[in-house]
Amino acid sequence: MPVELKEVKTKKELKDFVKFQFDIFKGNPYFVPPIIDDEISTFLPEKNPAYEHSESKLFLAFKDGKIVGRIAAIISHLANKKWKMNNLRFGWVDFIDDYEVVKGLFDAAESWGREKGLNTITGPHGFCDFDMQGLLIEGFDKLPTIASYYHHPYYQKHIENYGFQKEVDFVEFLSTPPYEEGIPEKILRIADYVKEKYKFRLPVYNNKKDIIKRGNEILKLLDETFEENYGTVPLSDKQREYYIKKYISYIHKDLVKLVETQDGELVGFLITMPSLSKAYQKANGHLLPFGVFHMLKALKTYEVLDFYFAGVKKEYRGKGVDLLMVVEIVKTAMKFGFKCAESNQELETNTRVQAEWKFFNPIQHKRRRIYKKEINN
Repeated sequence: MPVELKEVKTKKELKDFVKFQFDIFKGNPYFVPPIIDDEISTFLPEKNPAYEHSESKLFLAFKDGKIVGRIAAIISHLANKKWKMNNLRFGWVDFIDDYEVVKGLFDAAESWGREKGLNTITGPHGFCDFDMQGLLIEGFDKLPTIASYYHHPYYQKHIENYGFQKEVDFVEFLSTPPYEEGIPEKILRIADYVKEKYKFRLPVYNNKKDIIKRGNEILKLLDETFEENYGTVPLSDKQREYYIKKYISYIHKDLVKLVETQDGELVGFLITMPSLSKAYQKANGHLLPFGVFHMLKALKTYEVLDFYFAGVKKEYRGKGVDLLMVVEIVKTAMKFGFKCAESNQELETNTRVQAEWKFFNPIQHKRRRIYKKEINN
């Protein structure tokens, strides 16, 4: 049967778009489903402020009247302006093991990109750096964090057969706290020296509301930190407000590390959380009636510590700020009894960050890839 492509235009079609992943990964123990309402909101201009400077089209593929694939095509005008590109992004791509379906999906995305005068296509990624990115190509037997996609192994061959080539890879590490050997004395001495030399301090907060008040400050520093990283998109004021409410309000006060000068200037931050992956699996796309209970329980379950974002102000890089934060979070992780830590995604070329983990038994156990190709005329 031929593949039929349909653009998503109604609320029902949008819900079908979001829920298709629940069908294609049904029974897979490594799939971490999103919250359905949250993902629907991602594609509603009235909810997601990224649409102030972005456009998107969503497509569903059908065979015999059944959904067999999906793809989101996104134009980030901010990213194209920043990187001086005429580029189309793709993301939220899933499909059955059938090349004709894959070709239909990407043909539809490219056709729109061609209409808009674009000449390249990259992905998987989203509107901005808070969206999931990268095609899983290693680590299919590992549980993703809630900030990562899961993909079937056959995705890679079909995407590459369509003509995509590697643009960049992200790697992820699993580390274990040094309970037996302890934090190396050399590292502790360097951390003390850094604090003393630059008069840095790591504020301790009695409640998370005091950290949330610094949310805008943290996200502005996040923008600065990632400014030169591949494909990054600066956040607008409305986006910062949106993500403070969506993510930073869930932080654990002891698992966020901030570094400031003696004058109170924020020069570094590190945001970690207890893993919510298993809680998301139990919630199965819904916060109500029991999803919220699973989330709250997970936030007080200290087994796997997920690292989300870290940043250091440009003029303070190379002065040990990142080392200070790593040492402090390792101390906290050991205090709470965490068994291991997930690094989340790091550019494979970011050897500076990776070097900071070498004392904590890192194992590179996942790899994700962003692809690129020319849009055919």
